[in-house]
Amino acid sequence: MRCFGAQCAKNAHHGVIALSGDLGAGKTTFSQGFLAGIGATGSFTSPTFVVMKQYDITQTKNGIERVYHVDAYRVDEDSLIALGFGEWLSDVHGLVLLEWPERVSQLIPRDAMRISFVIEENVRKVTVA
Repeated sequence: MRCFGAQCAKNAHHGVIALSGDLGAGKTTFSQGFLAGIGATGSFTSPTFVVMKQYDITQTKNGIERVYHVDAYRVDEDSLIALGFGEWLSDVHGLVLLEWPERVSQLIPRDAMRISFVIEENVRKVTVA
């Protein structure tokens, strides 16, 4: 998942990458690889309890200077808006990695990249749309 995340980072652009899947399916592991691949630094942990972590990119890639790693597991749409989701989306030099997008589905732009992680019979399946 980390390697896949790093590969996706090479072609990343402004917008939203919505990451769906059950607990333990690979969303945060993908995000860790993505963040490393796009040039963020630091310790990449799940933002479950803080909701959003901002990572600045050391060398801008495809116009991306910031990544907002968001976990919507514990919030609703109104709470996410109050926390600044609209500002994160409108940041033309930002990209939003959003875990648990199904919890805030009305906020997801139509052009968002959607990645679904499913584990069936000990096999991880990834779907990109």
